[in-house]
Amino acid sequence: MAFCNQSKFANAVFGQELHRRLAETGSPVRSVLAHPGYSATGPRTSAPVGMVRMLFGRVPRPLARSAERGALPRLYAAADPGVRGGGFIGPDGPGELRGGPKRGRLSPAAADAATGRSLWELSERLTGVGFPPGPATG
Repeated sequence: MAFCNQSKFANAVFGQELHRRLAETGSPVRSVLAHPGYSATGPRTSAPVGMVRMLFGRVPRPLARSAERGALPRLYAAADPGVRGGGFIGPDGPGELRGGPKRGRLSPAAADAATGRSLWELSERLTGVGFPPGPATG
């Protein structure tokens, strides 16, 4: 499960760094993070029989949201004009597992600019793809 937590953390860090870089170029494009909460999708429903399914199978399925309900924070993040770049949207229920979409807060570690820059630069080196320089167009 550590790999799952690390990849989600890296995704949050990367999204924040994308927001900073877009803002620096004057781009009208926003980078907004969103998560579905506990939804009946992903490894919980599609993992092969084995360790992953066994681990996810311990959480009672009735507590999971439908895929449609899980999509609401992402739709809200994309469609609500009040959502700002660098925002974080998730369910408003206990533990952000269920509920309607709301604005949330990232951990200070995920929002750290130095961490974002380091991850971005590492990603550029590993992929050979750089962030496009120059003013925004569009």
